[in-house]
Amino acid sequence: MSTVRLSEADNVVTAIRPLEPGEAGAAEPIPRGHKLAARPIPKGAPVVKYSQIIGYAALDIAEGAHVHTHNCDFRNVDHEHRFASNLRPAPAPAAQDTFRGYRRANGKVGTRNYIAILTSVNCSATAARRIAEHFTPERLAAYPNVDGVTAFVHGTGCAMGGDGTGFELLQRVLWGYARNPNVGGVLMAGLGCEGMQIGWLLEAYGITPGPHFQVMTIQEEGGLQNTIRHGIEMIEAMLPEVDKARREECPVSELTVALQCGGSDAWSGITANPAVGHACDLLVAQGGTGVLAETPEIYGAEHLLTARAVDEATGRRLLGLIDWWQDYTARNGGNMDNNPSPGNKKGGLTTILEKSLGAAAKGGTTPLAGVYKYAEPVTAKGFAFMDSPGYDPASVTGQIAGGCNLVCFTTGRGSAFGSKPSPTVKIASNTEMFLRMQGDMDINAGRILSDGAAVEEVGREIYEMWLRVASGEMSKSEAQGLGDYEFVPWLVGAVM
Repeated sequence: MSTVRLSEADNVVTAIRPLEPGEAGAAEPIPRGHKLAARPIPKGAPVVKYSQIIGYAALDIAEGAHVHTHNCDFRNVDHEHRFASNLRPAPAPAAQDTFRGYRRANGKVGTRNYIAILTSVNCSATAARRIAEHFTPERLAAYPNVDGVTAFVHGTGCAMGGDGTGFELLQRVLWGYARNPNVGGVLMAGLGCEGMQIGWLLEAYGITPGPHFQVMTIQEEGGLQNTIRHGIEMIEAMLPEVDKARREECPVSELTVALQCGGSDAWSGITANPAVGHACDLLVAQGGTGVLAETPEIYGAEHLLTARAVDEATGRRLLGLIDWWQDYTARNGGNMDNNPSPGNKKGGLTTILEKSLGAAAKGGTTPLAGVYKYAEPVTAKGFAFMDSPGYDPASVTGQIAGGCNLVCFTTGRGSAFGSKPSPTVKIASNTEMFLRMQGDMDINAGRILSDGAAVEEVGREIYEMWLRVASGEMSKSEAQGLGDYEFVPWLVGAVM
């Protein structure tokens, strides 16, 4: 097999390997993963893939011709939005699955047990990093149930509107990380005079400092060195308490998985994303939660999600996010088709519509149970959506703040992404990249094409790895120590 066609309605096929003229009907050389016309496409006619419009022919396209950015234009597609018209609940599982997690006092379950150093402002970032660097593997060896001490630092926290969107986003992110079930202890460090006052955060969320939650500011401590010294002492006192946590059997309903993609290619929407979608369906069937995000990267596929919304109000919330993003990009001189990236295009993705249709497949087939703001607590069980940018670190930061205790990340071009305190499992969309980056990839969904594996088979493999990693097995990114620098709160609004 040299090409793949996803449905009878499609007027393009995708080359599984590079094609020379005359091979598989190709009229010209076609790179691997790129599209060729399955029949003539007149100028102005829709280009169809996934049984959906992904663009319009910019000129007459002959059968067998390469279809890409040179002859396929993006245009907005006016979809009819229906609500709760395609509801397919997950079938009841034959047995209840479990994983070994850390059950917290509030009933939530963690897959890891970290001490987090959170910074209210960039001014305290160096102090936080120096404190965390003190706790080497050798110093933590006496506390085998603590996964690490990690500093989550950022580039903002002051000179921002005190009642603006950016302030609210950062506040939700900081408190979201503090309450993530993968965090057993928190030290919050600030400068003292910043806009993001620690006291306001404690008051807003009803936090009372105690053995598992400590606060400090550089100004009150009397400078950087005193802050570092006292911060180390605070965490040394916290370690024995956090180390008391023990893994126990917990139902899969306590897993909340962030569904993410980055460095996508044409195969992402054909292999990796549908396989993750099947894994998400298995998770939802167990009462767990899968959280899709990256609002600009479901643009053009939102009609498929509104049809799965449990009710019209949920679907309308999703459409409201799309409206906000269209206005936001227009105000900033951009447009929703600034995607795909150069790497995406090299991998065969032509328009944002094509990319979004493939990306949405990560959400599986079950009803859309909830739509959430960036970093808002995800309370619904089942499949949910969170507003976020398409930039992977910022998007995952919001999902973890929303309560995700595991991350699943698909990629076609390759990625070295990882995250803390919630570990990332990475899925390769094609076998060539998987073999090239085996040190970074956990599962090869490219087997769906190279070996004829079924989407459901690979989806089950992904789901079972989620349970193993949730129980303590290290993912490839986790084993390499990734996650300390991938904390990137979404910055919106003026910096003053």
